Amino acid sequence: MSAAEPRDGGVVATGAPAPRVEAPVGAPGTPAAPLTPTHRSEFLYFAFRNWKFVAGAGLVLAFLVVAIVGPMLVQHEPLEFSGPTDQPPSSEYWFGTTSFGQDVLSQFVHGLRAAFLVGAVGGGIAWLLGAAIGFTAGYRGGWLDDVLTMLTNVVLVIPTLAILIIVAAYLNVHSYATEAILIGLTSWPWAARAVRAQTFSLKTREFVDVARLSGRSTGRIIGSEIAPNMSSYLLMMFILLFGGAILIGASLDFLGLGPAESVSLGLMMNNSFLASALLLGSWWWFLPPGLGIIGVVGGLYVMNVGLDEIFNPRLREK
Repeated sequence: MSAAEPRDGGVVATGAPAPRVEAPVGAPGTPAAPLTPTHRSEFLYFAFRNWKFVAGAGLVLAFLVVAIVGPMLVQHEPLEFSGPTDQPPSSEYWFGTTSFGQDVLSQFVHGLRAAFLVGAVGGGIAWLLGAAIGFTAGYRGGWLDDVLTMLTNVVLVIPTLAILIIVAAYLNVHSYATEAILIGLTSWPWAARAVRAQTFSLKTREFVDVARLSGRSTGRIIGSEIAPNMSSYLLMMFILLFGGAILIGASLDFLGLGPAESVSLGLMMNNSFLASALLLGSWWWFLPPGLGIIGVVGGLYVMNVGLDEIFNPRLREK
């Protein structure tokens, strides 16, 4: 997500479609209605009828359960030399073993946990920064908007992966939390531009003028009037940032720039590549982590497309 192009007042992140935003909930000039039980029931009704949302959410939830429960059920530590080398999948080693005799299943479930950690922390930091900068620049305008927009554009044109490679190599990252923080600090610009564009549109509405005349502070106006009207957009934006953080983290690990003392899906693929697992026919070593990355990120994007159709009445399936 190192570049973006404007479209319909928002942006399109490289490698991922940006969610479309409909007009804020409620009649023009009135604040959005609170999420009543009726609205929640309507959302659930259309959510369970949308196969894209159900399939994507189900896939991500399944991987999340494996990431949480799996490390507590496996018999071996991920880096433990626990069995014969290059053992194909069997009843004892469900995912086989590596050329070092390590349990691939143990590495896979621990790698999934690391992927979700990087996605949640990295995506969450990028989401918070993007939302805060976008709301502030869009609502306040003036010189503050100019400064924040210039900062956003400068960070936006920087090749994110290249900078992360240099920083990770220089800092010698030792934990996935540190890796996630670095990803979050460099992945927010397109989100900030998207939020800024929507805030510009919303701040001219009559209900925002009424809140401003009543003496409310900027923070309260943004939190109680503008942000609720963008709740669906903010949710889909977080999903995109979550998936993007997982992909960037896996890329860094595959290049050998992640924590070497731990295990991740990207590091599993790196080790299998260095050990020539593909040439030796040890498919059980590199296939699970590859499918895990594709499954989690693909499920997030399919779920995001489903949410777009749920929140946009014109896109709902009949």
